[in-house]
Amino acid sequence: MDINIHASFLPQDDPEAALAFYRDTLGFELRNDVGYDGMRWLTIGPPGQPDVSIVLHPPAADPGVTEDERRVISEMMAKGTYASIQLASDDLDGLFKHLTEAKADVVQEPTDQPWGVRDGAVRDPAGNMVRIQQRA
Repeated sequence: MDINIHASFLPQDDPEAALAFYRDTLGFELRNDVGYDGMRWLTIGPPGQPDVSIVLHPPAADPGVTEDERRVISEMMAKGTYASIQLASDDLDGLFKHLTEAKADVVQEPTDQPWGVRDGAVRDPAGNMVRIQQRA
């Protein structure tokens, strides 16, 4: 069976801030920018990987979510406990130097973990946890 990851979804509550972080700070490509009813969905992805995308979506877009659920989602996003993504870099230390200079919200500097990886973490403007691992 031939199956790939095509897209992952992360919530965003400020499309311009999300675009500035993922495109301008991390260097991802903007592949699609769709607006509807005052909301925006941004599809981004790493250059050179056209088949892998992240869709940054408005958390309020799902009509099945109640107002109480939207409030909880907003609170969890603000704390960084609602959504996350794992990325990888060939130069983790250089990337974190760049992220620090860009005033990203660094949660954990690059660290050698006891389970054998070196990684660090930042929060995107919506509060999503972005863990970045050193490629072996």
